[in-house]
Amino acid sequence: MDQDYLHDLFAGIGPISLRRMFGGYGIYQDGMIFAVVLRDQLLLKGDAEVAADYEAAGMVRWQYVGKRHGKQVAMPYWTAPESALDDPDEMTDLARKALSAARRSGG
Repeated sequence: MDQDYLHDLFAGIGPISLRRMFGGYGIYQDGMIFAVVLRDQLLLKGDAEVAADYEAAGMVRWQYVGKRHGKQVAMPYWTAPESALDDPDEMTDLARKALSAARRSGG
């Protein structure tokens, strides 16, 4: 995903910064990471408080299989819905929830 696109997409929550990580980006506001882009997929931070809202929006929690133990590992990030990738207003609402989750987790 293009950096200019990400800045435009999240304009509704104010300035963001991007840091390269894992071949993608960490997306931050005020030094707090609230989203990541991995393999061209946008993932938003979540927790138990926003899980139901995210699921209702069609978002899926990011999971992977651990190499050492072969078990599913659930990460605190959820796939952004396709509709929000083209709708800055929808993304603003989701980004505010992601920022709240990031604050609750301590960053």
